[in-house]
Amino acid sequence: MKGRESRSHLIVENAQWDAGRAAADRQEFLRDVVEGLSRRPKSLPCRHFYDAEGSRIFEEIMRMPAYYPTRRETEILARCQRDIREAMREEPFHLVDLGAGDGAKTRILLEPFHREGCLQSYVPVDISGDSLSRMAESLRREMPGLVVHPLADEYFPALDRLSAAGLGPKLVLFLGSTIGNFDEREAVSFLKGIRSFLEPGDALLIGFDLRKDPGVILRAYDDEDGITARFNLNLLARINRELEADFSPAGFLHHAVYDPEQGVARSYLVSRRDQAVRIRKAGLTFRFEAWESIHTENAFKFSPAEIRRLAEASGFLESARFSDREASFQNSFWTIPG
Repeated sequence: MKGRESRSHLIVENAQWDAGRAAADRQEFLRDVVEGLSRRPKSLPCRHFYDAEGSRIFEEIMRMPAYYPTRRETEILARCQRDIREAMREEPFHLVDLGAGDGAKTRILLEPFHREGCLQSYVPVDISGDSLSRMAESLRREMPGLVVHPLADEYFPALDRLSAAGLGPKLVLFLGSTIGNFDEREAVSFLKGIRSFLEPGDALLIGFDLRKDPGVILRAYDDEDGITARFNLNLLARINRELEADFSPAGFLHHAVYDPEQGVARSYLVSRRDQAVRIRKAGLTFRFEAWESIHTENAFKFSPAEIRRLAEASGFLESARFSDREASFQNSFWTIPG
């Protein structure tokens, strides 16, 4: 980072930002729910799963024996940390963590990178300023001397601010399998957006869930203990809480399918009966026929060849790939051509 003046551009008044973000989120949530339930077939965006309760349930999902992605990616990062550093040819570099969350997986890289002196700073990006502040303080205690600049913002505004601050070279992390929530057109558009903020010498490390036994995939989205069902149904409970609706979650069931031809797991909420749901914040009533569905999530899976083509279509070059021992998950290292 270029001196104190550049660093000052990254400082966020987290409490004020969170208040404004919360108001904007409520309006976006209302708009998305009204638009989604007005469609035929009905749908709701999966990004709205993650209120406080949804995030808590997802932590349960990550601990399920059937939910493999978190364990597989953790294995990759622990085993390949030196290879990842060597793939990043520019040193020292800034580590930019998109969707940092609690930073649990990123710490696997942070500790050795910091110890070996190859980091200029760590920039975790997430929409919750409070959680980022707590994580930053924890990291500073655990790793004295580590420079942490939390950014409470959406991905692209954060990258824009980093670009304006003259930050570089950068290793950008997009861990997990979040890219799988986009279809191909959406994924290319999103990744081109990231590419537009990067320069030669920067790199992107991105996680992909690989194609595999359909039964293994399906169990991760429809477990025997019903945790994934609670996660899906919580979306209706959230609409009730925040938009003053009268959904009866017991009137819907969770249904997941995996399409091996397209390589996508799809989740639905299915109405058990004819029913009407009032959303008071919108002043609207939505009617459901018996067995009518609401599509709530896509989770695309990839082959190594599909990942390579996606990199090229987005303006990147796949310079290295790292997979777990079962070839179940892949972290792909993308650089800027030329």
